[in-house]
Amino acid sequence: MIQRPRGTADRLPDAAAAWRLVAETFQRECELRGFAPISTPTIERTELFTRTTGDATDLAQKEMYTFEDRGGDSLTLRSEGTAPVVRAYVQNGLHNLLQPVKLYYITSIFRYDRPQAGRYREHHQIGAEALGDPSPAVDAEVIDLLWSTYRAMGIDDLRLELNSLGDPETRPAYRQALVDYFTPLADSMDFESRERLTTNPLRILDSKNPAVADLCEGAPRSLDYLSEPALDHFEELKELLKALDISYTINHRLVRGLDYYNRTVFEFVPPDAGSQSTVGGGGRYDYLAELMGADHVPGVGFGSGIERVLLNLERCGTSAVDPRSTEVYVAPLTDGAVADAMRLTRQLRDAGIAVECGFRGASPRSHLRRASRSQARAAVLIGTRESERGVVAYKPLDGAAQMEVPRVDAVNRILAVLGDES
Repeated sequence: MIQRPRGTADRLPDAAAAWRLVAETFQRECELRGFAPISTPTIERTELFTRTTGDATDLAQKEMYTFEDRGGDSLTLRSEGTAPVVRAYVQNGLHNLLQPVKLYYITSIFRYDRPQAGRYREHHQIGAEALGDPSPAVDAEVIDLLWSTYRAMGIDDLRLELNSLGDPETRPAYRQALVDYFTPLADSMDFESRERLTTNPLRILDSKNPAVADLCEGAPRSLDYLSEPALDHFEELKELLKALDISYTINHRLVRGLDYYNRTVFEFVPPDAGSQSTVGGGGRYDYLAELMGADHVPGVGFGSGIERVLLNLERCGTSAVDPRSTEVYVAPLTDGAVADAMRLTRQLRDAGIAVECGFRGASPRSHLRRASRSQARAAVLIGTRESERGVVAYKPLDGAAQMEVPRVDAVNRILAVLGDES
């Protein structure tokens, strides 16, 4: 028996309500703020990711699904959500629109990584990007969008962690400070962190190794190396979050997993946060478009794994109720009644009623059992006797009395009865 690939998951019908809750809540919060939907290809040119995410990141080094197509082009399955949206913004001339351009998406992400709770090699994200405006007020709105989405779903105990990485002009001084701090400690660090000491020392701060994490506690802090404009940006953002009544904690180790971030970075983590428990996060990436060879485009955004969100819905005891998918079950009691049953089913569906139909003649008991399992509100029975008399039998499944309805007026009468029952 062929099995699904490791690190993937089947989304079964009983999970549909929770997925719908996440998607519809996020969409509603986006539309309240003027964010518009965008969709980008599942495959992108590999250099879109290699030129933007950073050579020393785990994503660039070992997590991308990359292949050469028959034309000789190197393509990569979408490994993160932001770079494709920025590419689409530039390529399609969205800079000509009113700025910032505010976009949201619900998409799949592919990363070859060790499968873990709430994270798969194909996982799914809700994400949003605001492009074309450097104001800290845009940062605040993006953070508020994600926070409001979580709260609207009943996840209201997450902690917002915040930091600023400054600007490219001040990054070299901070980088050197990290090198000076970690070099004498290199013998106490794992191989990966020692490599990062020469490639990108900021990545050491993101280490999940507890021993290295302990060493990071005394490391230089990025906030001490901010330029005056970057510091002003960060201070104004904090004031705006306060105005929005969004609490936060400064996390000096927070650098995020990709190298294109500058200034604001943030994450939402649960109370019992572990090293792999971030529910969602993002930050500002004002120089990402330039890494692609385009003009300067300030931007800020986030991504939040849907599978992680679902785990936190469960943790918070939030249950998503699937709306009734079937209102009426039409039951042909004989094979000769199947055609009329399907005709009535079509008429009811055209009137906007969710209907299931039996596909063969069977006893009333058998059909009513199926109707009950489909959670229908009522069954419509059509047998030889009903056909001869030009009626159908309407049977509520809440125990109310069965009634006969003229076949020629069945749709209107059933609509009226369903309305009265509601």
